[in-house]
Amino acid sequence: MDFTHLGRTGLKVSRLCLGTMNFGPQTEEADAHSIMDSAHTAGINFFDTANVYGGVDHRGWTEEIVGRWFATGGGRREKTVLATKLYGEMGQWPNENKLSALNIRRALDASLKRLQTDYIDLYQFHHIDRETPWEEIWQAIEVAVQQGKILYVGSSNFAGWHIADAQAAAAKRNFTGLVSEQSIYNLLVRQVELEVLPAAEHYGIGVIPWSPLQGGLLGGVIKKANEGKRRLEGRAAESVAKHRDKLEEYENFAEELGHEPGDIALAWLLHQPAVTGPIIGPRTQEQLDGAIRALDVKLDADALAQLDKIFPGHKTAPEDYAW
Repeated sequence: MDFTHLGRTGLKVSRLCLGTMNFGPQTEEADAHSIMDSAHTAGINFFDTANVYGGVDHRGWTEEIVGRWFATGGGRREKTVLATKLYGEMGQWPNENKLSALNIRRALDASLKRLQTDYIDLYQFHHIDRETPWEEIWQAIEVAVQQGKILYVGSSNFAGWHIADAQAAAAKRNFTGLVSEQSIYNLLVRQVELEVLPAAEHYGIGVIPWSPLQGGLLGGVIKKANEGKRRLEGRAAESVAKHRDKLEEYENFAEELGHEPGDIALAWLLHQPAVTGPIIGPRTQEQLDGAIRALDVKLDADALAQLDKIFPGHKTAPEDYAW
């Protein structure tokens, strides 16, 4: 396993981040525990979750599963760089969502209890809060840091402007501010190249892409459909129809390179500036094993250029806005 620093910090994390969103609703607890053990065996030390994971009727379920895994001992917590998130509604009462100082305090304590740990390595804002000033947010976070309940702070689904605003407010307080940003980023969805990636590079923020296979579209969806291994219905069918030409060209190119399409998609992200490591969200052991293969895929300049040709991005941003 390769490791890298999370943004500008001294914290070392694996180049793949284990996403746990499927644990509970899609993956039985025993299987989830087995997947996490296998991830450690493979050298993956970076795990991501969120307080809302588990479904509308059982929010917090996923954190509970991870917490019971930690409780089995064997150094599981000590070997894990643990990331979780807050923002979404955990109840119907006022102050049970977003980033007020009150919700930060309550949500953090609740996550610590579910996760059966006394600190979070990376506490992330799941979304920008347009109603709470940064002075309030950072003051609450500073208190939690002083209490030893969190070590680092990250964001998710922020725009470049949000990152700049957050860092400016943190700088006034002589506080570290954000060290990571989770954004949707893959070969098909590359809007973060316009502003988010340049902002992340400027501020030394590590980017953690989610949905690296775009819901499976970049995982060989056409081939799987032709072989009867996947049914295309609803939104998936619409997406394939919209991008069929590109996806066919992409899958053919992956075959030329001698790799699975999903491995190419993950490897491509690992070649992008500011990217710490994509989040993989396996439902099964087989999916975990497949994702780990991507670490052995090396893409040369010609291969990267061909992928950019198939899926054009925004490589000259943000200077496109200047003259």
